[in-house]
Amino acid sequence: MKKVTIVGASLAGLSAARALRSQGFDGELVVVGDEKQRPYDRPPLSKEFLAGRIDEDGLGLESPGEDVAARWILGARAVGLDTTAGAVVLENGTRIRSDGVVVATGARARSLPGPAGLAGVHVLRTLADARALRAELLPGGRLVVIGAGFIGGEVAATAQASGLHVTVVDAVATPLAGPLGAAMGAVVSGLHEAHGVHLRCGTGVARLVGTGQVEGVELADGTLLPADLVLVDVGAVPNTEWLGGALALHCGAIECDHRGRTSVPGVMAVGDCAAWYDTRLGRHDRVEHWAGAMERPAIAVAALLRWRGGGALDEGTPVNVPYFWSDQYDVRVQFAGHAGEADSVTIEEGSVESHSLLAVYRRGDVPVGVLGMNQTRLFDRWRHQLDAALTV
Repeated sequence: MKKVTIVGASLAGLSAARALRSQGFDGELVVVGDEKQRPYDRPPLSKEFLAGRIDEDGLGLESPGEDVAARWILGARAVGLDTTAGAVVLENGTRIRSDGVVVATGARARSLPGPAGLAGVHVLRTLADARALRAELLPGGRLVVIGAGFIGGEVAATAQASGLHVTVVDAVATPLAGPLGAAMGAVVSGLHEAHGVHLRCGTGVARLVGTGQVEGVELADGTLLPADLVLVDVGAVPNTEWLGGALALHCGAIECDHRGRTSVPGVMAVGDCAAWYDTRLGRHDRVEHWAGAMERPAIAVAALLRWRGGGALDEGTPVNVPYFWSDQYDVRVQFAGHAGEADSVTIEEGSVESHSLLAVYRRGDVPVGVLGMNQTRLFDRWRHQLDAALTV
């Protein structure tokens, strides 16, 4: 293999580049990114960066002096993948031919239907999004967060600490019931009300109100919430349209096996745009977490290099169970595993009232997930045990 192109210059793309070099690839490496910035860390965008505790330089993912010996093509959007010629096609017409391709184009924030261009309405996915939102987080302002997911929750916590009046709206009766289950979802989302943030659950949004500038959010039950600022956090859409049907998709994401191999030999997919086959679950699953973007590219790169090198494919052990964390108010929330696979959840340490607890999810007698709130050490032990147990 003489040349590899990585499409996507965020964490997953950088992790793939690092893995290629660490696993012995010494050929030409090209990294294409549609943003002009070098790879940066996204989790702080809703917390430290939004609060002004770190600047843009503090977001960089590359270590001082780090050089993966790649040709970086930034501010360039990929618009096609010619699988016959092995070429990535850029918006300006450039065709980059390679022996292997790693797709890491991530996902974009889902927007609400309705009139576009209403000032004061934001999403949060990129550095540009965070800059725009931070400029409008003014003390005394009224912020409505639509969607009580983890990004929305972190922004709500940051805004409340910055002196804004915050309301969080979610269409489901129990926010976070999907990733955490109903019982623990209620516990974690309850942090908002415990810190003076108003939580409206079980009612969808009918429309945004305002002329030129947002003035309020009208709910499906007719309630009008005054707003100077709105954050929309209603999920993300995989960036796969540019492929034009070149790769098989699963629910809009690139369908991969358990090693990141797509439907086209020599093309791998990693990060938020990819749905890997989970051998434990027996189905494809899209993991949208920082840890997955760090760990999985090395697995995909190993499979790519073995395939091109003609060596036997090492199936190896299953990938680690999904893991994510969220910092809200003064609480670190950590979760590993699959809440949807559990039929019971028990609090093993701490209490709901103290906002410090460790809960274990089980299917029968088998642990399948663990949640920690300000229980970092105990959670880490359980997480490692969970990985080991599920591997066996």
